[in-house]
Amino acid sequence: MKTEERPWVLGSHIGTLLGYSIALGSFLVPLFIWLAKKEESPLIAQHAKASLNFQLSMLVYTIIAGMLAIFLIGIPFLFIIPIVNLVCVILATIAADKGELYNYPGSIKFVT
Repeated sequence: MKTEERPWVLGSHIGTLLGYSIALGSFLVPLFIWLAKKEESPLIAQHAKASLNFQLSMLVYTIIAGMLAIFLIGIPFLFIIPIVNLVCVILATIAADKGELYNYPGSIKFVT
């Protein structure tokens, strides 16, 4: 990983934590990084797409859990999903710092 790519690669993962303070903010950072840097660096694009796909997957899972909360089935998932999200973002950031691409579990490939 080149020195100038490192902040973008790490930012595409750790920037998703913005979603804990701004509604739908979790996918904005990787989306902007991917759109801005996809032509410049395949490595940055790869990390940003992985992060974006995972955050969009988490959004879909949260919406489904919210709908299932009507039947009480989804309530535990509304607590579990943010914890899984946080742990995966931390693991992905650590892997990116080592120069590895983290394979997010349960990630749906929305952006290819």
